[in-house]
Amino acid sequence: MQKNEGYDNLYKKFKWNVPKYYNFGFDVVDKWAEDRTKLALISIDRTGRRDRYHTFRDLSVESNRYVNALKRIGIKKGDRVLVILQSIPEWYIALIGMFKLGVIPMPGTVLLTSKDIEYRVNRAEANMIFTDLNHADLVDGIKSKCPTLKYLMLVDGKRKGWLNYLEEMDKSSYECIQKDFGKTKSTDSMLIYFTSGTTGPPKMVLHTHSYPLGHEVTARFAQSLTDKDLHWTVSETGWAKAAWGKLFGQMLVGAAVIQWETPGRFDADGLLWALERYGVTSFCAPPTVYRLLIQMDLKKYNLKLRHSMSAGEPLNPEVIRVWKDTFGLEIYDFYGQTETVCVLSNYPFMPIKYGSVGKPTPGHDVRIVDDNGNELPANEEGNIALYIDKVRPPGLFKEYWKDKEAMKKSFRGNYYFTGDRGYKDEDGYFWFVGRDDDVIKSSGYRIGPFEVESALMEHDAVAECAVIGSNDPKKVRGIVVKAVIVLSKGYKPSERLTKELQDHVKKTTAPYKYPRIIDYVDELPKTISGKILRRELRKNN
Repeated sequence: MQKNEGYDNLYKKFKWNVPKYYNFGFDVVDKWAEDRTKLALISIDRTGRRDRYHTFRDLSVESNRYVNALKRIGIKKGDRVLVILQSIPEWYIALIGMFKLGVIPMPGTVLLTSKDIEYRVNRAEANMIFTDLNHADLVDGIKSKCPTLKYLMLVDGKRKGWLNYLEEMDKSSYECIQKDFGKTKSTDSMLIYFTSGTTGPPKMVLHTHSYPLGHEVTARFAQSLTDKDLHWTVSETGWAKAAWGKLFGQMLVGAAVIQWETPGRFDADGLLWALERYGVTSFCAPPTVYRLLIQMDLKKYNLKLRHSMSAGEPLNPEVIRVWKDTFGLEIYDFYGQTETVCVLSNYPFMPIKYGSVGKPTPGHDVRIVDDNGNELPANEEGNIALYIDKVRPPGLFKEYWKDKEAMKKSFRGNYYFTGDRGYKDEDGYFWFVGRDDDVIKSSGYRIGPFEVESALMEHDAVAECAVIGSNDPKKVRGIVVKAVIVLSKGYKPSERLTKELQDHVKKTTAPYKYPRIIDYVDELPKTISGKILRRELRKNN
């Protein structure tokens, strides 16, 4: 994409091309594999001392072997398989093989508990789990409660009742003939992600084989990738962020990806060292990672980065300033969900409005509407919704599988309602306010927790925070804004600090939005994906 190509022109020209039959494994991985030397993946082991390089050719032939292994043990098109693996090459080989065969993988985080595993297997009626020795005990503990579960496979060892990955691969041919088991339509079911469950039990987000095509805009526009780039998204394999930044869009445009198997404590110095050593050109990480990185001596690293991104929570100005002063790079924010691809983004060829999630990505008609689907004027808060009357984007999920009520709530009229609140300014930039369930209604005002959290995060004393609605202890306003704060090192709770933080929010946002209650805690309750559990904070309010 050329920097001098105007956004409006780019947006108007873009058209989706979704064929009747499509398969990411055959139509993307195998096509790039025709160049036998083209790099697809660099995997660093947990020690940081060993790495493995995989070309597209490697992933093509190894995924073929996995197809044949699955066929031999009895797995067929449409079967659901729970995949719980670290950031290792076998995760790619397994998923690409399943896509080729038409099997539906369900990636799961390595932090899943036995209860989580049981829920996912039974909810999806899965018949196989592919994991490692670290999770074998958890699986063995619940398999008797999962009537559909027939096959268990270990990637890294042997165990009674389990298939061994290497043994099954050794038995399998490198050849995979698609006509032997049929093509996949672009409308066929391809992949299931479970939502993080911040407001209730996790929902099954079902994507079709057109989903990878939707990630063209994620990679080409939001991440600004080409086939010459090496991209690193800091994400665990169990979440949709991995699909966004470690697989579909990157391989679609021919970029290589890098990953590090890093269980346990985050290693900021190690990550910066790896960025430099491997010559990473494009980088995406959550704000928490950036906050840890800027505590290091950044000037000792000679990075080849040309593009940096972040998403998901407020990024305080100090982080943006330090990163830009050191590397000369902005940090671009973007927006999307497990249910979508990237639908809003800031772009390198457009000015940034700090705090905004940018403008719609090509191929997506994003609007701010009221509860009846009426479009709202500039600067008026409403529902962030995707207009899908004329074109249903290929990256939009097919359905919340087995959840008719959730479908009725999300698909109304000609819109997909994201469940998020926001507004669009007079220049067409979108601003995220918060989840609809999290918006605070106080004294006739609607207050988005995201804006208050963003203001608090600007203060040096605040390491982490969450904002919720709470009963007014003075019984005057009904509901008031409450902030729950984890303090930065060197700060202690005090009435003086509380007043300072309240005044800061008044000046940064508006007087009526400041937190009338501030609680200080050692840590915030979070889901296994790291998202704050506001429902837990609201329990005692």
